[in-house]
Amino acid sequence: MNQYNILQKDYTIYRKLYQLKLPLNLEYMIPSNDSVRLLSQFVEEMDLSDLYMTYSRVKENQVSPRKLLKIILYGYMNGLYSSRDIESACHRDINFMFLLEGSKAPDHSTIARFRTLHFAPCAEQILAQTTNFLYEIGEISGESIFIDGTKIEASSNKFTFVWKRAVTKNMQKLFTKIENFVAECSELYGVRVGYRNTIKIKDLKKLRKKLYRIKKAENIEFVHGCGKRKTALQRSIEQLEQYLGKLKEYTQKIHICGNRNSYSKTDEDATFMRMKEDAMKNGQLKPAYNLQHAVDSGYIAWLTIGPQPTDTTTLIPLLKSMQENLNFKYLKIVADSGYESEENYSFIENNGQLSFIKPANYEISKTRKYQNDISRIENMEYNYDGDYYVCKNNRRLYANDIKKRKSKTGYVSTKTIYTCENCNNCKFKASCIKGHNCKTPLEDRTKKLETSKQFNHYRKEDFERIISEEGCKLRLNRSIQVEGSFGAIKQDMGFRRFLCRGKENVLAESILLALAYNVNKLHNKIQSEHTGQHLFDLKQTA
Repeated sequence: MNQYNILQKDYTIYRKLYQLKLPLNLEYMIPSNDSVRLLSQFVEEMDLSDLYMTYSRVKENQVSPRKLLKIILYGYMNGLYSSRDIESACHRDINFMFLLEGSKAPDHSTIARFRTLHFAPCAEQILAQTTNFLYEIGEISGESIFIDGTKIEASSNKFTFVWKRAVTKNMQKLFTKIENFVAECSELYGVRVGYRNTIKIKDLKKLRKKLYRIKKAENIEFVHGCGKRKTALQRSIEQLEQYLGKLKEYTQKIHICGNRNSYSKTDEDATFMRMKEDAMKNGQLKPAYNLQHAVDSGYIAWLTIGPQPTDTTTLIPLLKSMQENLNFKYLKIVADSGYESEENYSFIENNGQLSFIKPANYEISKTRKYQNDISRIENMEYNYDGDYYVCKNNRRLYANDIKKRKSKTGYVSTKTIYTCENCNNCKFKASCIKGHNCKTPLEDRTKKLETSKQFNHYRKEDFERIISEEGCKLRLNRSIQVEGSFGAIKQDMGFRRFLCRGKENVLAESILLALAYNVNKLHNKIQSEHTGQHLFDLKQTA
C-alpha cells in the first residue's frame, strides 16, 4: 500500500467519526505541522473578552469565537483567505480538525460574519495585545521601529470611479444652467429667489414650493405619456426637479471625497492610486488602500490603513495610533525618504523620539551633476552670522521676505526668501536662474531662493544620524525587515487584493494577515533557533 492510500485511509476514518459525531481522539490526531500547535497555544494565551462581547450569546452547538479565530488565522497562514476555502479545509484538512477540537465545521457565512461583524470592532485591541505579549517575552526589542508602506488593491470594480475634479467642473456648469433657469422663471411667473445672484439648494426648494402653489391656485393638471402636451409650468417643475436631483448627487459625491481626489462607487473608502502591478503598462489607476507596516525584530508590531496615495502624511497617524495602543514607546523611528517632511521631523522631536529618515535628495546628491549644479541652494555657501548665501559669482543673497506655507494637513511652515543683491552682467546667470516659461526676460530676472530654516536644521541633524554606524545598521534592517514583510505577504502568502469592503473591514483583514505573519515568523525563528535576535549586523569588509 503506497503513502497516498494510507493517507486516504486515515482521512476516511476521521470523516466517518465526524459524520457519526463521535468524540475524536485529539491525541491520536497529531497535526502534520508544529505551527498548528504553536498557533493554538498562541491564541489560548489571548484575552478575547472584547471579542466575546460582540456576541449577544454563544449557542452550545456553535463554534466558539476562539476556535473561529484559530481556523481563520491558520487559513491565512497557509494562503487561504476566502471563507469558502476555509470551510472546505475544515472538512478535509486534519490540521483544521485539530484546531476545531471536535466541533462541527462552521459554515462559510459564519466565517465571513465573524471576520466583519465580530473581529473587526476589536481587531486593534487583539493586535496590541499580541505585540505587547511579544515584547514581554523578549521577541520584540521596543527600541527601533521600521516603517514603510505599500498599496494593495481594494475589492472594488476599477471602472466605478468618481473624480472630484470632474464633479466640481460639472457642478459649476450646472449652476450656470440653474441661474439661467431661475431668471427664466422670474420672467414667466414673477417668482424671485436667491440673494445677490447667489443661489443655494434651499433657494431652489423655495422656488419649487412657489411653483407648486401656482399649480394649485390655477388648478393645473400634469399630464404624462405620448400625444399629450405639457404646460409650461409642468415643464419648469420637472426641469427644476432634475436640477435638484443632480445638485444633491454632486454635493454628496464631493462630501464623500472629502480631502481625496477620487473614490470608488462600490467601496467609498477606497481611493484610486497608481499601482506597481500594472499589467497593461499604461499607468492605470486602481482603487486601493495604503497599508502601513511598523516592523520590529521581523514582527509586524503595528499597522494602519489610509486613503493617501503617498506615504508622507501617514507617519504621524501611525505613530499616534501605536502610542495609544502599545504599552511601550519606541525611541528610534526609521523610515524611507518618502516620509521626509518638516511636519514629521517636528512631531518626532516633540514626541521625544529620534528620526532616522533618509533625506529625499540622499541618493541624487551623490551624483556629479547634482554637485555641479550651481543653482541649488545646497551647493551655495551659507554665512550664519550675516544670514546670507554666496553664489558661484561670489555675490550675496540676503533674506528679504518671510512667508507662511500651510500644508493640506494644516501644518504651517515658515519660508525665508533670499534674493541676490545684483545679478547684472553675471556670466553664470543662464545656468543659475532656471525656468524657461517665465515671461520676464532672463536679463531682467534676479536669483531668488525659498527655503525653510527649520527644515534645513532637522535634515542636517537627521543626515548626521543616518550616516553613522548605527544609522547604517538601522537602514539596512529597515530594508530587510519591513520590505521583507511586504514581500512575504504579497509573494509568499499570495495576498494581493482585499476581500472585504470598507476601511474598518479592510483594517481587520490586514490585522488577521499580520497576526498570521507573526505566528509564521515566530515558528520559523523557533525552528532555526534565532529567537531573541532583533537586528541584522553589517557585513565587515576586509
